[in-house]
Amino acid sequence: MIAMLKGRTTGSIALLAVLATPPSVMAQASSETATTPEVATAAASLPLGPADLTETRTTTTLQPGVTLTTIVRGATDPTHVWTVEASIPADETSPDPDAPPRALSDRTSAEELADRLREEGFDPRVEEVVTPATADFAGGSLGWRVRVGRFTDKAGADATRAQMIAAGFAGATLFTGWDGSPTDRGPWRLQVLTIDPRTFRGSLLASYGPDIEDRETTSALSRAQSAAAAVNAGYFVFDPAAGAPGDPAGVGVYGGRLLSETVGRRPALVVRAEALGTQVERLRWVGTVEGYDDVRLTLDGIDRVPGLIRNCGGTADDVPTGLPLHDFTCTDSDELVAFTSDFGQSTPSGPGLEAVLDRHNTVVSLRSPRGGPLSAGHKSVQATGTLVDDLSAAAVIGEQLKISTKLRGERGQVVGQPPSTSIVNGGPELVRDGRLHVTPTADGFVRPTDPSFYYGFSAKRNPRTFAGVDAAGRIMLVAADGRSTSSLGLTIVETGAVAQALGMRDALNLDGGGSTTMVVDGQVINQPSDAAGERPVGDALLILP
Repeated sequence: MIAMLKGRTTGSIALLAVLATPPSVMAQASSETATTPEVATAAASLPLGPADLTETRTTTTLQPGVTLTTIVRGATDPTHVWTVEASIPADETSPDPDAPPRALSDRTSAEELADRLREEGFDPRVEEVVTPATADFAGGSLGWRVRVGRFTDKAGADATRAQMIAAGFAGATLFTGWDGSPTDRGPWRLQVLTIDPRTFRGSLLASYGPDIEDRETTSALSRAQSAAAAVNAGYFVFDPAAGAPGDPAGVGVYGGRLLSETVGRRPALVVRAEALGTQVERLRWVGTVEGYDDVRLTLDGIDRVPGLIRNCGGTADDVPTGLPLHDFTCTDSDELVAFTSDFGQSTPSGPGLEAVLDRHNTVVSLRSPRGGPLSAGHKSVQATGTLVDDLSAAAVIGEQLKISTKLRGERGQVVGQPPSTSIVNGGPELVRDGRLHVTPTADGFVRPTDPSFYYGFSAKRNPRTFAGVDAAGRIMLVAADGRSTSSLGLTIVETGAVAQALGMRDALNLDGGGSTTMVVDGQVINQPSDAAGERPVGDALLILP
């Protein structure tokens, strides 16, 4: 079904339905895909840009209970240009292409930078950046940016950027359509997978691939299980200096097994294989080790490199904070981390002690320094710093060392983890009980001393992957393309508004940027923003036939 809409929830909505699917859409679907002939009904258009923009929606049935809707809103906006934004790189040694540059400062500093640029023959402008409020962030003025030039094509901006770099300045080429102005006219392109548990007969699950510590593309994860469709899921470690690349940077439950701990009480998406009872839940984990002579110890993590806590949100003694802090790696020299054989070929090596357990939780060996292979079904516990002596007292060869983990919800209730359960991490929260509820402060996306981070991650438009559930229990998985002229992407506030407009009762943001990928029948159907193409990720949500 193809529908063209104008307007929003107020006023009349002009709607044209054409009961046919173009060949390009059918080529993206499997051989069993069919376009459902149905009479189009009026629906609210997306809250992006002016109300008079044209919006088209193409809906295709992938299998019983699963539809794919492609939404294209607006068209090329002639007011958009390419420009160069003067910046200080956030971290020149980080390989993470999504690390936002430091681009904002106070007005005096921005004017001083502009003066230096003028002295070198450039024509800069100083602009204030103002952002809307959210549920827990006041918004308003974030700071001031400095830009140079207005170009009709990227090549012109790139040439000026090269001249700036040669003159000793740093800068990033960007498109003004990515700024997030509410008056922009597009275009936007989104792909929406909807799973209706009333008619769904497949399985919905999360997969991390062969092991936790390596990254795989969403399409590879999809093809490995012959999935009908898939999207990328949670945040993960990208930089080897921050841990094991591919390790979920937040909670991860796969087949009912908790293999990654929570980041504070960040929101997570809880799904069951049959697609019933999907929830957006703020979870907190508790892990303990009980050993010889009833010694009881508290775990710091599961299946991650000890001492490195990506996105923070661990314990009070972590440095610099025990609260969530996105795209930041907190440290702790004294940790106790449990490992499963799912982690990888070998557990992390380094100073400390490791107790290796067999399938019956019996200590079979002690390794110091720590690190080494684990047989299938075996586990281990690693201790660093002052906790080495504690583990040494609890772990005695031939005796049991019991590892216990629990997840608790917002009301303190234990969250069950039957084998049908998958949980993936995300943040910030977007919609709660049908209300717009964007929570960047609680979830660690606001850095009071670095407004540039919020500017780059939240206030500017980026590719986004997000998910939620509507009042009827239908699950929606959405990929919004961005960082291109053919699809501008979404700010974090726009993401929440779109989730609400799509009918989500509860929703959260998942990993986005270059990670945003949607796959149908093993083929990528969106346009990932990385120059190299589809990015390997930590995990993905799969819809099985």
